[in-house]
Amino acid sequence: MTRAADPVPPAHPDVPDDPNVAVRAAELVRDAVLGDLARRVVADCGADVGLVGVPEELPGSGGRKRAEGMVLRHWAGTRADLLHDLPVPAGLGLGGRALAERAPTWVPDYRAATTISHHYDAAVTAEDLYAMLTVPLLHGGTVHGVVYASLRAVVPFGDVRIAAVGKLAAAATRALAGAAAWSSSATQSPPTATPLPPLPPPPPRKAVPATPLTPREHEVLRWAATGRTNPEIAARLGLTCNTVTGYLKAAMHKLGVRNRTELALAARESGLVS
Repeated sequence: MTRAADPVPPAHPDVPDDPNVAVRAAELVRDAVLGDLARRVVADCGADVGLVGVPEELPGSGGRKRAEGMVLRHWAGTRADLLHDLPVPAGLGLGGRALAERAPTWVPDYRAATTISHHYDAAVTAEDLYAMLTVPLLHGGTVHGVVYASLRAVVPFGDVRIAAVGKLAAAATRALAGAAAWSSSATQSPPTATPLPPLPPPPPRKAVPATPLTPREHEVLRWAATGRTNPEIAARLGLTCNTVTGYLKAAMHKLGVRNRTELALAARESGLVS
């Protein structure tokens, strides 16, 4: 009686033999990344509501072919459900415009904006939203989604808040593109045993300023890093706008930066804010 041969392990254990498993795994990664993105827009960027639209072909109307668009599949901070699973054709509303133009768009007051269509006013009003920023998750000409950061107040979007949302969107896009490439390699060609290149070393962390920030400067800086305007910070901390401006200028001088965007980046790199 001959001994049964031991099973042969797959050539690359990191890629499933079954292409369907790879596709499903990529979908799970996408859902996890986009769901986390919606939550972090609220937690890290000072938004009241975070939404993420997932590109999908939408049914046409009047006998027309299916249209390019997306469906709002992920959300955080919502009070109603009118924005949940909402289909958004390319070009309609602020998010549809970002999807069509492949570029960030924002308005301080969605309801009064004249540069967008108002197909979704009922859903926006139900959530009591005004200021809105949308950023496409763009990689190599492919849009993997659109993230919304919305506030329940009329607020101009400053460079700091736009940069913060953009940074989260960029990180999510890299993860999505990596999952898509991994799934594609599993379904289109046999995997190879080529080892992955080592990760690059982390960027050097900037030193804490030689002259430490005062507690009040640190407190004002922490709110400015979330994109709050000077009037918002003043109202929250019970200060005048001029006093807030003075604290921010002092923090900029100590950190050696020239504007609020550089201030927010330097504060994060030096560990003054997380």
